[in-house]
Amino acid sequence: MVDPISRQLWLHRAMFLAIAMVVLFLRLLPLSSGASGWPGPDITLALMLAWLLRRPEYVPALLIVTVMLIEDLMFQRPPGLWALIVLGGTEFLRAREVSLRDLSFMLEWITVGVLLLAMVLADRLVLALLLVPQPQLGLTLLHYLATLAAYPLVVIASYTAFGLRRAAPGEVDAFGRRR
Repeated sequence: MVDPISRQLWLHRAMFLAIAMVVLFLRLLPLSSGASGWPGPDITLALMLAWLLRRPEYVPALLIVTVMLIEDLMFQRPPGLWALIVLGGTEFLRAREVSLRDLSFMLEWITVGVLLLAMVLADRLVLALLLVPQPQLGLTLLHYLATLAAYPLVVIASYTAFGLRRAAPGEVDAFGRRR
Protein backbone atom coordinates (compact mmCIF):
# COMPACT_ATOMS: atom_id res chain seq x y z
CA MET A 1 0.00 0.00 0.00
CA VAL A 2 1.24 3.48 -0.82
CA ASP A 3 2.03 5.78 2.06
CA PRO A 4 -0.52 8.67 2.09
CA ILE A 5 2.20 11.27 2.64
CA SER A 6 4.23 10.01 -0.33
CA ARG A 7 1.11 9.80 -2.46
CA GLN A 8 0.19 13.39 -1.60
CA LEU A 9 3.75 14.54 -2.34
CA TRP A 10 3.84 12.94 -5.78
CA LEU A 11 0.27 14.01 -6.54
CA HIS A 12 1.15 17.65 -5.87
CA ARG A 13 4.34 17.38 -7.92
CA ALA A 14 2.34 15.97 -10.82
CA MET A 15 -0.28 18.70 -10.37
CA PHE A 16 2.41 21.37 -10.48
CA LEU A 17 3.88 19.91 -13.65
CA ALA A 18 0.44 19.65 -15.25
CA ILE A 19 -0.44 23.24 -14.35
CA ALA A 20 2.90 24.47 -15.68
CA MET A 21 2.36 22.62 -18.96
CA VAL A 22 -1.19 23.99 -19.33
CA VAL A 23 0.08 27.53 -18.69
CA LEU A 24 2.85 26.96 -21.24
CA PHE A 25 0.32 25.68 -23.77
CA LEU A 26 -1.94 28.70 -23.22
CA ARG A 27 0.99 31.11 -23.57
CA LEU A 28 1.88 29.52 -26.91
CA LEU A 29 -1.62 29.89 -28.32
CA PRO A 30 -2.13 32.87 -30.64
CA LEU A 31 -5.00 34.31 -28.62
CA SER A 32 -4.55 38.03 -29.24
CA SER A 33 -5.81 39.60 -32.44
CA GLY A 34 -3.21 42.37 -32.38
CA ALA A 35 -0.16 43.57 -30.54
CA SER A 36 -1.29 45.13 -27.27
CA GLY A 37 2.19 46.16 -26.18
CA TRP A 38 1.63 44.96 -22.61
CA PRO A 39 3.51 41.84 -21.59
CA GLY A 40 1.60 39.40 -19.45
CA PRO A 41 2.76 37.90 -16.18
CA ASP A 42 4.90 34.81 -15.88
CA ILE A 43 2.29 32.69 -14.12
CA THR A 44 4.57 29.65 -14.01
CA LEU A 45 7.25 31.54 -12.10
CA ALA A 46 4.71 33.08 -9.72
CA LEU A 47 3.19 29.64 -9.12
CA MET A 48 6.63 28.15 -8.55
CA LEU A 49 7.54 30.78 -5.94
CA ALA A 50 4.17 30.55 -4.20
CA TRP A 51 4.33 26.77 -3.92
CA LEU A 52 7.97 26.88 -2.88
CA LEU A 53 7.26 29.24 0.02
CA ARG A 54 4.33 27.13 1.19
CA ARG A 55 5.47 23.55 0.54
CA PRO A 56 9.05 23.39 -0.76
CA GLU A 57 8.97 19.61 -1.05
CA TYR A 58 6.29 19.89 -3.78
CA VAL A 59 8.67 21.69 -6.17
CA PRO A 60 12.09 19.98 -6.12
CA ALA A 61 15.03 21.52 -7.95
CA LEU A 62 14.90 18.97 -10.77
CA LEU A 63 11.25 19.81 -11.49
CA ILE A 64 12.04 23.54 -11.47
CA VAL A 65 14.90 23.12 -13.92
CA THR A 66 12.87 20.82 -16.17
CA VAL A 67 9.91 23.20 -16.41
CA MET A 68 12.08 26.28 -16.96
CA LEU A 69 14.29 24.52 -19.53
CA ILE A 70 11.20 23.47 -21.50
CA GLU A 71 10.04 27.10 -21.39
CA ASP A 72 13.49 28.29 -22.53
CA LEU A 73 13.32 25.99 -25.52
CA MET A 74 9.70 26.78 -26.40
CA PHE A 75 10.13 30.57 -26.16
CA GLN A 76 13.51 30.51 -27.92
CA ARG A 77 15.41 32.03 -25.02
CA PRO A 78 19.07 31.11 -24.49
CA PRO A 79 18.75 27.49 -23.31
CA GLY A 80 19.44 27.06 -19.64
CA LEU A 81 20.18 30.67 -18.68
CA TRP A 82 16.76 31.55 -17.26
CA ALA A 83 16.47 28.04 -15.82
CA LEU A 84 19.75 28.51 -13.97
CA ILE A 85 18.77 31.95 -12.69
CA VAL A 86 15.37 30.66 -11.52
CA LEU A 87 17.02 27.68 -9.85
CA GLY A 88 19.38 30.01 -7.98
CA GLY A 89 16.50 32.23 -6.88
CA THR A 90 14.30 29.35 -5.78
CA GLU A 91 17.11 27.68 -3.87
CA PHE A 92 17.80 31.01 -2.16
CA LEU A 93 14.17 31.07 -1.03
CA ARG A 94 14.17 27.37 -0.15
CA ALA A 95 17.11 27.90 2.22
CA ARG A 96 15.18 30.67 3.96
CA GLU A 97 11.71 29.09 3.91
CA VAL A 98 11.65 28.41 7.65
CA SER A 99 12.50 32.01 8.53
CA LEU A 100 10.07 33.37 5.92
CA ARG A 101 7.23 31.21 7.23
CA ASP A 102 6.37 33.61 10.03
CA LEU A 103 6.34 36.74 7.85
CA SER A 104 3.14 38.49 6.93
CA PHE A 105 1.98 38.18 3.36
CA MET A 106 3.04 41.76 2.60
CA LEU A 107 6.64 41.04 3.63
CA GLU A 108 6.56 37.78 1.67
CA TRP A 109 5.35 39.71 -1.38
CA ILE A 110 8.15 42.26 -0.97
CA THR A 111 10.70 39.45 -0.63
CA VAL A 112 9.40 37.80 -3.79
CA GLY A 113 9.45 41.17 -5.57
CA VAL A 114 13.07 41.83 -4.64
CA LEU A 115 14.05 38.31 -5.70
CA LEU A 116 12.21 38.64 -9.03
CA LEU A 117 13.91 41.97 -9.69
CA ALA A 118 17.33 40.46 -8.92
CA MET A 119 16.59 37.55 -11.25
CA VAL A 120 15.47 39.84 -14.08
CA LEU A 121 18.53 42.07 -13.67
CA ALA A 122 20.87 39.06 -13.56
CA ASP A 123 19.33 37.76 -16.79
CA ARG A 124 19.69 41.13 -18.51
CA LEU A 125 23.27 41.51 -17.27
CA VAL A 126 24.37 38.11 -18.58
CA LEU A 127 22.63 38.70 -21.91
CA ALA A 128 24.25 42.14 -22.19
CA LEU A 129 27.69 40.71 -21.42
CA LEU A 130 27.22 38.10 -24.14
CA LEU A 131 25.87 40.72 -26.58
CA VAL A 132 22.59 38.87 -27.06
CA PRO A 133 19.69 41.02 -28.36
CA GLN A 134 17.15 41.73 -25.61
CA PRO A 135 13.71 43.26 -25.35
CA GLN A 136 13.55 46.89 -24.28
CA LEU A 137 14.08 47.54 -20.59
CA GLY A 138 10.58 49.03 -20.31
CA LEU A 139 8.95 45.84 -21.58
CA THR A 140 11.06 43.75 -19.22
CA LEU A 141 10.04 45.92 -16.27
CA LEU A 142 6.36 45.73 -17.29
CA HIS A 143 6.66 41.94 -17.42
CA TYR A 144 8.26 41.99 -13.94
CA LEU A 145 5.48 44.23 -12.58
CA ALA A 146 2.78 42.06 -14.14
CA THR A 147 4.30 38.94 -12.57
CA LEU A 148 4.56 40.68 -9.21
CA ALA A 149 0.94 41.86 -9.44
CA ALA A 150 -0.20 38.33 -10.33
CA TYR A 151 1.59 36.76 -7.35
CA PRO A 152 -1.20 37.41 -4.77
CA LEU A 153 -3.79 36.03 -7.19
CA VAL A 154 -1.69 32.90 -7.70
CA VAL A 155 -1.36 32.47 -3.92
CA ILE A 156 -5.13 32.83 -3.46
CA ALA A 157 -5.83 30.41 -6.32
CA SER A 158 -3.34 27.88 -4.91
CA TYR A 159 -4.98 28.07 -1.51
CA THR A 160 -8.57 27.84 -2.71
CA ALA A 161 -8.11 25.29 -5.51
CA PHE A 162 -5.45 23.04 -3.96
CA GLY A 163 -5.56 23.85 -0.25
CA LEU A 164 -1.91 24.86 -0.37
CA ARG A 165 -0.95 26.60 2.86
CA ARG A 166 2.17 27.19 4.83
CA ALA A 167 3.34 24.41 7.07
CA ALA A 168 2.57 24.84 10.73
CA PRO A 169 5.46 24.68 13.21
CA GLY A 170 5.91 21.10 14.37
CA GLU A 171 4.12 19.65 11.35
CA VAL A 172 5.80 16.60 9.82
CA ASP A 173 6.85 16.90 6.17
CA ALA A 174 6.95 14.13 3.57
CA PHE A 175 10.35 13.00 4.80
CA GLY A 176 9.24 12.64 8.44
CA ARG A 177 11.08 15.73 9.60
CA ARG A 178 9.48 18.29 11.87
CA ARG A 179 8.95 21.63 10.20
